[in-house]
Amino acid sequence: MNEIQEGLAKPGPRIREVPAVTRAFAILRLLGRGGDPMTLKTISDELGMVTSTCLHILRALVGEGLVKVDAGSKRYSLDVGMLTLARSVIESNPFPALAQPVLDRLSRDANVTAIGVEITGQDHMVVLALSRSHAPFRLHVDVGSRFPALISATGRLVAAYAAMDDAEIERRFKALRWDQPPDIAAWRKDVESVKKKGYSIDRGNYIDGVTVVAVPVFNAHGRLSYALVAAALSNQLVAAKAQALAKELQQEAQTLSALLAARA
Repeated sequence: MNEIQEGLAKPGPRIREVPAVTRAFAILRLLGRGGDPMTLKTISDELGMVTSTCLHILRALVGEGLVKVDAGSKRYSLDVGMLTLARSVIESNPFPALAQPVLDRLSRDANVTAIGVEITGQDHMVVLALSRSHAPFRLHVDVGSRFPALISATGRLVAAYAAMDDAEIERRFKALRWDQPPDIAAWRKDVESVKKKGYSIDRGNYIDGVTVVAVPVFNAHGRLSYALVAAALSNQLVAAKAQALAKELQQEAQTLSALLAARA
């Protein structure tokens, strides 16, 4: 564990922001969330962007085949070029294929929604694999969904293993949205517990009435790269069952970590 934490403590190179690129990604995410085609004015207003700047970026995205525009309605939506990019990411990343059979088994045997996420730096986590339970409970998540890095049970993993100082963690924590927000002092105790136990359990904080269990998956360099997550109604996933599930997830995560290291 110390080796893992030491590996994570090394800060990466400082990345300078490129406004045009940031705005382009903001447009793509907005179009991806909305589903319905949107007008130029709606997009620029939603993102607080100057209309002419928004138009120039949209034209570039259309030219690259990532966005399309209906000639009649002048509304924009994602184009099939996004599928090519997504397929390339999935095919080049071994984690989804390795994790999917594990998630399917856990979902079937424990009747939970099982999720495999990638930790993308210190800002977000992205769902790469998913297996839904047959219980009358549906978590609003799909492959490609993004969440703040410190939210829920997985966020406690990030806080435990990431190289962020206390001030930065507190700043990010205050910006999170919870159904039942935990007190930061109690949350910090949970984070310290993660370092000892190697797993995290969120009981109703993130989503009221829902328990989320998460365990880390490390890459070949001992850094937190992915997580296995299970979610179910709290009255179904009682404390003893959640802890037993966490132990099972840990075993699967250790196997995945070894497989990823071997592939690397």
